[in-house]
Amino acid sequence: MAMVITAAGTALPDASAPTSVVDLAGRAARGALARARVSASSIGVLINVGVYREHNTFEPAMSALVQKEVGINLDYIADPEPAAGFSFDLMNGACGVLNAVQVGQALLETGSTERLLITAADVHPGGDADRDTGYPYADLAGALLLERSADPHAGFGPVRHYTADRPTDVEGYLDTDTMGRHGRTTITVRREPGHAERLSEFAAKAAADYAQEIGIDLDRTLVIGPSATVEGAGVRGEPHTAAPVLGYLRALDEARRDDYEQLLFVSVGAGPSAACALYRPEGW
Repeated sequence: MAMVITAAGTALPDASAPTSVVDLAGRAARGALARARVSASSIGVLINVGVYREHNTFEPAMSALVQKEVGINLDYIADPEPAAGFSFDLMNGACGVLNAVQVGQALLETGSTERLLITAADVHPGGDADRDTGYPYADLAGALLLERSADPHAGFGPVRHYTADRPTDVEGYLDTDTMGRHGRTTITVRREPGHAERLSEFAAKAAADYAQEIGIDLDRTLVIGPSATVEGAGVRGEPHTAAPVLGYLRALDEARRDDYEQLLFVSVGAGPSAACALYRPEGW
């Protein structure tokens, strides 16, 4: 059985309310469910891969809060199935979505669940990325709804991970020496000059290595890279963990099936690390 993307959704901040990871991820997830015309109760597993969140919150797991926001298995007595409404956080920076895809493949192949929801949301700890010029990422969320398909030619191929043989030149951390009483609303993101070019080169090498290993023709493959941009009035910054979702939606809008045989997801971030996964939509 192949694992396919049934629907995807994104969410941008609402100017009338403080920005929240739970709200953004919940709206993106509900949008994906609405497009697929399935209920929240049909989701067996939710994996949240966002990294940055308001007030630098790490406990409780954000996935549990997103699960509640979406309305997945809120009553265990009414829906006691072991795999109904299970959720967890999985954080690996920009490669988080593809890590979740890899986990999802294992869960669906073993029959642990029929549907899986991935949410990726990042929010500045202070609640508004626009106010921090040193913070590079946009307040943004994306969601992918995955399920098993009987189409043997569709779905995800193997997920592969790559690590560069040099120190990372991008990292995010809480500077305990300078945070003072504002620690819950601050974050430091350090990126060395030229890091974007180095990450792009590393992503290209990872894609080439993956194509050679799996045996695919890159000339007939639409690459969904890490350079997706955010479209929306008043939104500043780059997408982070949600970049694969934006790239996928843009690919569906722009790709012609006559020109491409498949899609190739490529994510790259701190480490430096990269992840690649082949994908063929149903009907291609």
